[in-house]
Amino acid sequence: MTATDTADAERGTLAKAADENFPVAPFFLPRDWREDLVAVYGFARLVDDIGDGDLAPGGADARLLGVPAGEAEDRLVLLDAFEADLRRVFDGTPRHPLLRRLQPTVRRRSLTPEPFLGLIAANRQDQLVTRYETYDDLLAYCELSANPVGRLVLAVTGTATPERVRRSDAICTALQIVEHLQDVTEDLGRDRVYLPATDMKRFHVQEADLAAATAGASLRALVAFEAQRARDLLDEGAPLVGSVHGRLRLLLAGFVAGGRAALHAIAAVQHDVLPGPPKPGRLRLLREAGVTLRGKG
Repeated sequence: MTATDTADAERGTLAKAADENFPVAPFFLPRDWREDLVAVYGFARLVDDIGDGDLAPGGADARLLGVPAGEAEDRLVLLDAFEADLRRVFDGTPRHPLLRRLQPTVRRRSLTPEPFLGLIAANRQDQLVTRYETYDDLLAYCELSANPVGRLVLAVTGTATPERVRRSDAICTALQIVEHLQDVTEDLGRDRVYLPATDMKRFHVQEADLAAATAGASLRALVAFEAQRARDLLDEGAPLVGSVHGRLRLLLAGFVAGGRAALHAIAAVQHDVLPGPPKPGRLRLLREAGVTLRGKG
């Protein structure tokens, strides 16, 4: 294993933070929080890249995890190796640089394995389940794929309470649904559909409609319906922002604002998400952050 492999694997994953709908570790946070949140993000981003088959070419991550070259394209094998390396974070010395970066955070913040294991389980599920029959089925997936991230943020900042966790879960599930709406075309290209089948039937949307260049009226109505669900979840979770103080309040407002701004971008294209992911502008993000901080919206 070369130093280049190690540096490239770490740098390439962390560089994706700029593309997220929410702030990962903004400059106004205390330095130790920023370091710990970047470490958590690195884990979450890498496990998603493994599950999506989006690892950097060349196989550096597989080599770092000790996966033989002949199995480097097997996502389930990679996820198993990644879980084994995660467990070394808690009882040994991990191999992957992003997990070595995570280890001091885990020790400093007394983090437990459960949220990390949930994110790995979600990506295993992505290899085995590509369609969701009901909205409740999708919510159960979000419990693994999204909610652990918010719980980790609360744990890192030492602010977790049962009520805050509940509000955080609503925000994180909403952000996951928003991302699914933005990425309908990309997800279909991976043979995944996160629009619940019962909702598609209700709105008379066929899977073939998702492969069109632009969305028809039925698909737009379905996207608007799911977007309202996400908006309601953001509203349910938003009181989390007012329950904390200082710079953490700004960070959490950024999460809510990112979701609301993305929903505004979806509405601005009349819910036609097929040409590409609708992305909010910076001004809209700032406006939504202000509304969230004032406890409105």
